[in-house]
Amino acid sequence: MGNISFISGIVKILESPKQKSFDGNILITQFRVQFPQVRNKLVVTLTFWSNLAADVANYYKVTDYILIEGYFSTQTDNLNFSTLKKFNITVLKVYPFRLTSN
Repeated sequence: MGNISFISGIVKILESPKQKSFDGNILITQFRVQFPQVRNKLVVTLTFWSNLAADVANYYKVTDYILIEGYFSTQTDNLNFSTLKKFNITVLKVYPFRLTSN
């Protein structure tokens, strides 16, 4: 297990949502996003549960920007003597973020 902390920010969706069910009746949606405001373009996986998972899969698509609030966690895998970190955010709230041009 790694550190867990609350996070909010604007992210860009990089891939189509992948849905699966947990215990046969709880829907989970996951996809990768990036934080465009971070200098080296941090890529993380977002996880949505239950009703929010269904809504996200229906309303958002690749290249959309969304404002998220949730819990950030890291997981370290030790494979072949190298340390790989996986970044995940379990999203509690999501809001559309529309870019407008004048």
